[in-house]
Amino acid sequence: MQLREKKSKQMACPAPALKDLPKVAVDLKSELEGFKSANLKNADTQEKIILPSAEDVAAEKTEKALIEGIERFDASKLKHTETLEKNPLPDKEVIEQEKGQQKLISGIENFDTSKLKHTETCEKNPLPSKETIEQEKSS
Repeated sequence: MQLREKKSKQMACPAPALKDLPKVAVDLKSELEGFKSANLKNADTQEKIILPSAEDVAAEKTEKALIEGIERFDASKLKHTETLEKNPLPDKEVIEQEKGQQKLISGIENFDTSKLKHTETCEKNPLPSKETIEQEKSS
């Protein structure tokens, strides 16, 4: 009984004094006092409850069943297997071809152009004479 009395005393808060209440502007106060609920328009409220489709329910059930199957899985039923890794190494011929390609590429990349000799290019493009051109035109 004493607990109830203490709780009721704690819960009962004294009402604030009139002077402590917030002040309302005079024009707003007059509007609030003159408010009539009959002036409000009637509005129909529509509650939209979207239920999941049958496909959504079925998908959720299958997902739940799958998760339950994974959770209840018994690892003691698994059989031991040995994995045989097959990593065939390349033949000697393939290794030699690859080494040859690498040597060729490194030879090109590391080529020293200072060892080249200077040469002069001479274009040899004999043009036909005027007589030969005339003969071709007339034939």
